[in-house]
Amino acid sequence: MSILKRPLVTEKASLLNKRGVYGLIVDSRSNKEQIRKEIERFYSVKVDSIHTMRYAGKKRIKRTAAFVAKGKRPAYKKAFVTLKEGGSIDFYSNIV
Repeated sequence: MSILKRPLVTEKASLLNKRGVYGLIVDSRSNKEQIRKEIERFYSVKVDSIHTMRYAGKKRIKRTAAFVAKGKRPAYKKAFVTLKEGGSIDFYSNIV
């Protein structure tokens, strides 16, 4: 199973891409060294630094006329990766 789950596609992450910083959703059990090795192997770039942050799953309640549905959003981990000068990642090159 891969450590990298999917790219982070938000307006803020898109603005950071222009400065060489890329956002990814990663496996919550992974550490920075594992993330670094996976990115360098998968995208063939050199990583300068990595910043990670964990997000807890939030509780959700949906009230309807018949019942109350309770649930929870999944917890996840973000990683913002800064590449060395001249490196770039094209997340959309494999889309058919």
